[in-house]
Amino acid sequence: MAPSNPLANWEKLGDSFYRKVPIYDAVFDDDVQLENYIVVGAPYGGAIGMQQTTYSKASLYRDESKLFRFRDAQTNKSNIDIYSCSGKHINRIHWEYGTIRGLGWSDREELLVVTEDGMGAEEYGVRACRFWTSGFHHAPKEKYPHDPTESEDKVLQNGPFKHASVSPTGKFVALITAEGKVWVVSSDFQSKYSEYDPESRVTPRTVEWCGDDAVVIAWEDELHLIGPSGVAARYYYDDTVHVMPEFDGVRLITNETCEFLHKVTVLLDSVDLLEKKSPKADENIQRIRSSLPEAVDICVKAAGHEFHSHWQKRLLKAASFGKSVLDLYNSDEFVEMTERLRVLNAVRDYQIGLPISYEQYIRLTPEKLIERLVNRHEYLLAIRVSEYLQHPANKIYVHWASQKVKVSTVDDEAVCKLIVQRLEGKPGISFELIAQAAYDEGRAHLATQLLNHEPRAGKQVPLLLNMEEDEIALEKAIESGDNDLVNYVLLHLKSKLPLASFFRMINSRPMASALVEATARLEDTELLKDLYYQDDRPIDGSNVLLSEALNETELSRKTGKIHLASRLLADSKDASVVLQQKLLSEASQLLKVQESLDKDLTDRSEFLGLSLNQTIYRLIRSGYGKRAQKLQSEFKMSEKTYWWLRLRALVAKRDWGELEEIGKSKKSPIGWEILGAGNTKLASLFVPKCTNLSAEDKVEMWVKCGMIVKAGEEAFRAKDFNTLEVLRGRASGPAATEIERMINQLRPRK
Repeated sequence: MAPSNPLANWEKLGDSFYRKVPIYDAVFDDDVQLENYIVVGAPYGGAIGMQQTTYSKASLYRDESKLFRFRDAQTNKSNIDIYSCSGKHINRIHWEYGTIRGLGWSDREELLVVTEDGMGAEEYGVRACRFWTSGFHHAPKEKYPHDPTESEDKVLQNGPFKHASVSPTGKFVALITAEGKVWVVSSDFQSKYSEYDPESRVTPRTVEWCGDDAVVIAWEDELHLIGPSGVAARYYYDDTVHVMPEFDGVRLITNETCEFLHKVTVLLDSVDLLEKKSPKADENIQRIRSSLPEAVDICVKAAGHEFHSHWQKRLLKAASFGKSVLDLYNSDEFVEMTERLRVLNAVRDYQIGLPISYEQYIRLTPEKLIERLVNRHEYLLAIRVSEYLQHPANKIYVHWASQKVKVSTVDDEAVCKLIVQRLEGKPGISFELIAQAAYDEGRAHLATQLLNHEPRAGKQVPLLLNMEEDEIALEKAIESGDNDLVNYVLLHLKSKLPLASFFRMINSRPMASALVEATARLEDTELLKDLYYQDDRPIDGSNVLLSEALNETELSRKTGKIHLASRLLADSKDASVVLQQKLLSEASQLLKVQESLDKDLTDRSEFLGLSLNQTIYRLIRSGYGKRAQKLQSEFKMSEKTYWWLRLRALVAKRDWGELEEIGKSKKSPIGWEILGAGNTKLASLFVPKCTNLSAEDKVEMWVKCGMIVKAGEEAFRAKDFNTLEVLRGRASGPAATEIERMINQLRPRK
């Protein structure tokens, strides 16, 4: 039930107001005696986590100091139970790892447990620990904020202190003195701001900060709220109250109630004026018109800080009336607040039990709030909130499906079908994560089935390899057409499988085989040779060896490689293979000849490694024609090839005499067209021998030799009047006269 007045439960402490808001009632069952437990709550309205022993049914961490009243030597096992703030049981952890010395929570609602033999405290054991949202600190013996070397410290010299608690911003520290007084000092212990005497010599069980301005101290059933000026408000309970700090207040838990005690940040002076109850309302509006925008904003903000929907609606209605009177007012904050309140009210519902405040929601963010709902398996609400806020819900569906494969007892096909049907058409779903969950549960077959629905091969393949589904992984990678992904799989398989098994796996998959071949060609010639051998490709294998031989500088290694290349081809009867083997044999023979030539003619490595054509060319050009002719005979080089090589070598060395001797031959295996290259006078001797050339080509050759008249005679014999006209333009002196005479003879007579 909402209070009849929004100002109910307000307490004035100095210049500030604080209020205690009831959120849930009838939280825990009657058989849960909270006075026997230490209750720890996660921040942002989070869960309550505790230890349970066989003496209590509550999900609370039992106060070790009171165990003597219930100790039974026959029972020593304990549990840690997790509850919502409304008393809904969330989870139970069976604890078998030693005596618990402290429980705490992180910002991500992760439970932190410290045992008696905590790390770093083996010698003394852990006696106490303090938590903050990103970690904790433990102490093997009691510690006091005391440093004897700082003799001028204004505060510490009054120690020791029984308790110290740091404010949320780290600016202040609350101390309990030996006399039981509460001091608030600066975090450097140099300044004292306030002092409060609770008038009790019993040390408080709890000292916490309520925001950054007030301190809460609590005994079993009594709580004092101490303001900045040292003024306090006192609250009394019928049973034990447990204090759980938030950055903007404290949650108070008893068996019967869950309350939120916090500082009031928005005053409601304008509410009554904005509520349209009587004809005088318009008159009131006109009276505050200048401050009306501010009044509307205050109502909107106040609605955000209300936990009860009754007052939220009333404040928003007042704000709506106020902004309707204004000519210009930006409604964005009003709309945004109504959206946020819908979310807050949904998660604060008793069945969910997440009483997060508006300020906590803003700091936590909607994404983290949704994450908390998901972790509690409140999937339906998480999806509705995501859709309402237009956030992607894919992670929620994935979490649901992952949980389903963990707890489902039906067969793999049924689970897979259920998940696929439920997630069909949902964008951004990662079946890889669901499959990983199935695999982690030992359901490898289900994991494989689920992966068939993962559209991204890059997500399928790594998990398949991890599951040792090697062939399926390779098939998925090949289907994707992604060379990098296929290479990733191949690299994994090569490092894992025997070489013969690896080659068998890729042999029937052309893409995989081609990628292995391409990679090996660049990076691993030994693997390439093994691939060709396994694939029965002797020519390709011998070519690799031949390529290696050409790169060798030492003769013995070069000939050895060629010999191995030849042996690969020895048993084949294929014509192309036989020819290849013959060429390899000749290459080996040529190397021996070249070694001899280097030794006899140059005394250095000049011939070794050259091709047969290059060797003969170099011999002729160097004046060793007879040796070149001998090589031609030994290696059965064709006459045409030899003549070409001989011509090129003689022209290169400008041996015109030898070329003239060639010209005396009646027949040339390569024709006569180019035998005079480089010497026009010599070339002119060979033009008449070119009997197979057209008149046009012969004209061009005579012109290249500088013999215009001879070119004219060829054109005259062909009765080519136009060519003669062209030649006349290029001729001079007697040659021009002769060309003119030929033209006149061809010119038609009148």
